[in-house]
Amino acid sequence: MNESSKSSKPKDSWASGDAYEPYVGRWSRLVAREFLNWLAVPAESHWLDVGCGTGALSQTILQLANPASIKGIDRSEGFIAHAKEHTPDSRVKFEVGDAETLNVDSGSFDAAVSALVLNFIPQPERAVSEMTRATRSGGVVAAYVWDYADRMQMIRHFFDAATALDPKADELDEGRRFPICQPDALSQLFESAGLKNVEVRPIEVPTVFRDFNDYWSPFLGGQGPAPSYAMSLSEERRTALREKIRTRLPFATDGSIPLVARAWAVRGTK
Repeated sequence: MNESSKSSKPKDSWASGDAYEPYVGRWSRLVAREFLNWLAVPAESHWLDVGCGTGALSQTILQLANPASIKGIDRSEGFIAHAKEHTPDSRVKFEVGDAETLNVDSGSFDAAVSALVLNFIPQPERAVSEMTRATRSGGVVAAYVWDYADRMQMIRHFFDAATALDPKADELDEGRRFPICQPDALSQLFESAGLKNVEVRPIEVPTVFRDFNDYWSPFLGGQGPAPSYAMSLSEERRTALREKIRTRLPFATDGSIPLVARAWAVRGTK
């Protein structure tokens, strides 16, 4: 799979909430539950969800944290439309915006959080600085990102197979592209924003796929680096990749695929 025209770097796509949800949105919700339990933000707090995507974290805040309000911001108009459609609660407002220049008042939130997006922001230090600015003194700033290099197994299996067939796919491997998805880098990122009591912890959740189609089909949705790469290939090369992955996955006797996904979560106090 060395054909240069097919292995040139595709652009990450973030537009379809319906395609993103079966890819990683469903797994983000599992992480979000553990994440919010860890943060233990008091009820009736005002939340800012930066890079809110399809609303997975905001919806979990509504379910578990009894917020006074949530403001969700994301650059993708498609994701914001999906979040609005699927979150019928007057306490949450979603809007299109830039994480590096948040259109919010300083010190107006009790908690500023972000799920699975910091590594996709061109200047993540600016995003964390903006989240910190938006948070009141004594409030919490927190985020989580996938452990792409190791225990986000569904994506790890994908890129291990892709680079075995096409060495140029290594340039797209999220484990290499996103060095901040590591404990030390996350700590440094938050400490550099002036946050205190910075902590990092792993959150690991099961990602059990019913069968191979349940694993593979979301990669055909084109949302994110791995699906964007898969859909940049010719049908022949995409089939070769699919079969390469199939031979590497750990199937259970019932045909399901029991994997795990680990995220690194980080929090600090303003």
